[in-house]
Amino acid sequence: MSEQFDMVVVGAGTSGCYAAATVAREGFDVAVIERKNEEEAGHIACGDALKGADAFPEAIPKERIEPAFTNTGVDHGRFEIPQEDTVLEIPVPGELAVIDRWKYGRLIIEGAKAAGAEFHYDTVVQDVTQENDGRVTGVRAKKNGDVIEYESDIVIDAAGSMSLLQDKTDFSGATFDTNVTYSQFCSAYREIVHVEEPVEWDDALVFKPTDRAAGYLWYFPRTSTEINAGLGFQMNEEPMELVDDLKHDLRNRPEFEGATVTDKLGAALPTRRPYDSATAHGYMAVGDAAGHVNPTTGGGIAGAAYAGKYAGEQAIEAIETGDTSEHALWEYNRKVMDHFGARYAGLDIYNIFTTAVDVDDLMGMLGALPAEKLSEALYSGSASIGTKLKLQTALDARNHWRLVYDLYKTKRLADKLLDHYEHYPTDPRGLAAWQDVRDDLMDDVYATTGAVPKY
Repeated sequence: MSEQFDMVVVGAGTSGCYAAATVAREGFDVAVIERKNEEEAGHIACGDALKGADAFPEAIPKERIEPAFTNTGVDHGRFEIPQEDTVLEIPVPGELAVIDRWKYGRLIIEGAKAAGAEFHYDTVVQDVTQENDGRVTGVRAKKNGDVIEYESDIVIDAAGSMSLLQDKTDFSGATFDTNVTYSQFCSAYREIVHVEEPVEWDDALVFKPTDRAAGYLWYFPRTSTEINAGLGFQMNEEPMELVDDLKHDLRNRPEFEGATVTDKLGAALPTRRPYDSATAHGYMAVGDAAGHVNPTTGGGIAGAAYAGKYAGEQAIEAIETGDTSEHALWEYNRKVMDHFGARYAGLDIYNIFTTAVDVDDLMGMLGALPAEKLSEALYSGSASIGTKLKLQTALDARNHWRLVYDLYKTKRLADKLLDHYEHYPTDPRGLAAWQDVRDDLMDDVYATTGAVPKY
């Protein structure tokens, strides 16, 4: 059996739904293929924190998803540093919210349906179809034992981290980024915990380092009595030991005494720079499938929404002109890099820095740094530090001066990288030369930090 559409989207997450809605509302035939059933669709492991809650693409407007915003009173991060017996209160710029992710997932699906997208649940994609010239022409899926061929002008890969579609597609004639390994990904696990008494920190996102690995625990208050409690850790760590770290911390926090757990879920997410190119002939990857996640915080909802918008806009132009070549789709890459991709690449430099630092030393240094500048670096990829503040920081961090100096050198390299991303190529032909310069900058990062190369 075969079905024909203008565009096929694989995955009903944020990026997939926004891509589908952007194209469907212009009158094109769009199918969204989702492996989960209709009830479970939208139910994914997530920290539930939403940075940039004030701005969403118009295809599914903010007012449609606002009913899923359960706590709009959060305004800062609370970093607990047991090694230094201190707590850092770090402001978070822009609008922040904690959401009910499953409800949000259902609302964006409803929004895409309202725009005209057609959803196919319980449908598992097994292969990608291509022409001899490499053009992607659709996907092959199975539903209830039946094989279905979905033919389309454009395929949007919104299938999440380590997308199966990327294993099945021949990218040899495209610039699509295949420099992807498991070590560039993080595992995440979270529980929804209900407590008897309101927590005192219901206006904050709480972070805490794990005891035994490069990772962190989080406590994000959906409400003052419903907490998303979870952890993230690199793929090369032992997952069950780290889940035990979360359970141990929960048992030893008095506010969680007598708490009950209503939902448990795990997932993988990228903690890397965005793909250098997420396009091929007839194909675009969006959201987690293209590394569109803040590598320092794991936040990815707002970025995924805009990636879906940009991919949808480029798909419309390609379908209307009959040109679905990578060259015709390239503007999608450029829009992503201009909006958030460069910033995420800069933040990845700090992620690399932390992999080469002892966790106790790192926490000690962070405890001595100015909170407002940490906030600026965490969300913008860089921070400006005046002479007076440098002197004060040097005094406060005198026990960690060598590490602070290494961080300062790393910051200068991150700034250079951000500058280089401003010259991201305007078409695929310039990518290789641009990558050569970027890779030279990354060699300097590894030499400065002593970190194991990530790419």
